[in-house]
Amino acid sequence: MTTERMEAFSDGVIAIIITIMVLELKMPHGGELGALREVLPAFVAYAMSFVYLGIYWVNHHHMIRATEHVNGKVLWANLHLLFWLSIVPATTAWMGDHPTDTVPTAVYAASLLMPAIAYYILQSSIIKHEGPSSSLAEATGGNLKGKISPLLYLAAFGLAFVRPWMSDVLFIVVALIWLVPDPRIEARLAERGDAIAK
Repeated sequence: MTTERMEAFSDGVIAIIITIMVLELKMPHGGELGALREVLPAFVAYAMSFVYLGIYWVNHHHMIRATEHVNGKVLWANLHLLFWLSIVPATTAWMGDHPTDTVPTAVYAASLLMPAIAYYILQSSIIKHEGPSSSLAEATGGNLKGKISPLLYLAAFGLAFVRPWMSDVLFIVVALIWLVPDPRIEARLAERGDAIAK
């Protein structure tokens, strides 16, 4: 089975998730500039989650472009990832309403940890299906970012019970780590494109 339908479906689901998330944003009650302060935490939480969803979308796109065929296990692993991403709007809204509270911050950290694990499972499923000499396997190599991120989310979960703002710092750190797509995958895609063109 080729990857086009899986990618199109995933793109649609992620677009819907982002739409749901923006619908959770509430307008301030007053009409003056100072009224924006009451919605600022919710907007910051939305912006952070938007960046995360964008990171998943970009990296998912690169991963699927480096994949030639999928099977049932890969499709289910992809649905597993999409399930956990679909939880993000709810946890974003809760943390946005209670930005300094322990439990919403911890739940938000968990809602970022689970897609990270699911992404790793999806990537591993593709590599297992296509073999160790596949484009994705050769491009990802040791996958250091994929191994560090869950550890930082676990740390953010724990720190939420100490100082929630420390968790917020780790959320930003992980986002910065992933903002630039993996250049190894882009290089492999470029090589494959050249080979196809020839």
